[in-house]
Amino acid sequence: MKRRAGFPTLGQATGVWARIAALSFGGPAGQIAVMHRILVEERKWLGDARFLHALNFCMLLPGPEAQQMATYIGWLMHGVRGALIAGMLFILPGFIAMMVLSWVYALYGDVPVVTALFFGLKAAVLAIVLQAVFRIGKRALKNKVMLGLAAASFLAIFLFDAPFPLIVALAATIGWIGAKAGIAAFRGSGGHGSTDGAHVSDADTILGEDLDLPPSARRNAFRAGWAAVALWLLPVALLVALVPGSVFTDIALYFSKLAVLTFGGAYAVLAWVAQEAVGSYGWLQPGEMLDGLGMAETMPGPLIKVLQFVGFMGAMREAGWAMPLLAATLGGILTTWVTFAPCFAWILLGAPFMEGLRENRALAAALASVTAAVVGVILNLAIWFAIHVIWREVEPFDWGPVSTSVPVLETLDGWAMALSALAILAVFRLKLGIGLVLGGAALAGLGLHLAGAI
Repeated sequence: MKRRAGFPTLGQATGVWARIAALSFGGPAGQIAVMHRILVEERKWLGDARFLHALNFCMLLPGPEAQQMATYIGWLMHGVRGALIAGMLFILPGFIAMMVLSWVYALYGDVPVVTALFFGLKAAVLAIVLQAVFRIGKRALKNKVMLGLAAASFLAIFLFDAPFPLIVALAATIGWIGAKAGIAAFRGSGGHGSTDGAHVSDADTILGEDLDLPPSARRNAFRAGWAAVALWLLPVALLVALVPGSVFTDIALYFSKLAVLTFGGAYAVLAWVAQEAVGSYGWLQPGEMLDGLGMAETMPGPLIKVLQFVGFMGAMREAGWAMPLLAATLGGILTTWVTFAPCFAWILLGAPFMEGLRENRALAAALASVTAAVVGVILNLAIWFAIHVIWREVEPFDWGPVSTSVPVLETLDGWAMALSALAILAVFRLKLGIGLVLGGAALAGLGLHLAGAI
């Protein structure tokens, strides 16, 4: 590829990716907006058309699309080294912050002041998840067919405890068949973010309009992609062979499955985590899941890093080690490894086929159907969170094929309900930012503790 004047060196690009990583708050919408502002509007590395093209590609893959966007653009700019630098920098600040906060939580989570802060955070997280339902629903539910898919997925997981992978598989199959049949309702949808401001033409950017990548770039991408697959699966295979009954093997296998099925973003995946990590494995309690998501919301990087906290808590409790925090740290590292190593593999293996994937209408329709179904899954997550935030106790309810949880009405927590209502008002009516809502809710929880109310 012939490089234009002003093409950044790898060192210069590393500084840009570090800046993006430090500013990547607010979930995928905010992260994609930051990348667009810096890479398209300010630096003019690529234009709007190529940026949206890359976003469409990443939306077709499992995993956090903002992190994969960074990885893909890093590959376009500087090959495999650029991809690794951009992708890892996007993860690193959040990984370190989550590990530090997980240690604090494990050591001081029972301290009343810390408990009060997380009491407030839970209310804010409930409001933020509800906001995600409306934001994604507004983008994805463009017709009655998509609305029906969302409703069906909600009922399947809420009333019948249907597995998340089954919901994803059925929705994708319906979308694929609908597109092949030529039904107008099945059309691909865009990504999380929008690109406002003046249009930047690809012809006016550093990469230019006609990107002619040499065959060596594609070969190197394939090699690196298969290396990422090997690095992902090798520790999993070793754990299965050497310690088949350990919590570390369970973590490696479970989160590897998640890495293959993480369509729809972190909130959708958390519904499955709530089913398995809380309900089946017993690695943590529902309130702790909310605490972990609250921590993830307050730091840069993809929200899927909340899984690191889940692995941390699971290893701490189930490893049976004399030093539980060492086990917890290794559990968090292992979770992060098997969550993000596949992300690099998908990008590097798929990058050479990007144009063909983008034009595959049936694949785009399958994605659109999965996104619609994910709205129902996230609504279930919001209700699950609400039940565990506002009521102190829940009980199982089984009636024939119906299997769900219902609150014990007399255990209603008035302060939790009031804080949740205020957080919802702040998000939907006052349009306050996530950071402000989280900080305000945490301070409100602390204030209630100091006043002796909780």
